[in-house]
Amino acid sequence: EKNLKLEEKITMLQQQNEELTARIEQNTVITRQLSEENANLQEYVEKEVEEKKKLSRTNEELLWKLQEGDTVSPVKLPPASSTSFYRCSSGNSSPAKVRTLRR
Repeated sequence: EKNLKLEEKITMLQQQNEELTARIEQNTVITRQLSEENANLQEYVEKEVEEKKKLSRTNEELLWKLQEGDTVSPVKLPPASSTSFYRCSSGNSSPAKVRTLRR
């Protein structure tokens, strides 16, 4: 009788072990996917930061040229037209559309 109870306990523990092993494998897959997604999002953010810096430099340059033009030429552009030309040139890239790369 004692052996029978121990065998039942062994069977139960083996089943628990199999379930836990399956959960570990599932968590490992999810962890890999999240790591890849995180890496892709970090890359996306870095590109966006660089694009922002580039646009900021371009803006500064244009403002400088505009100020220099004011001292040389009496003709001025209307204030509203100078802001209507600025547009984010990042294209269709967005975090939701970043593809997952296999590593």
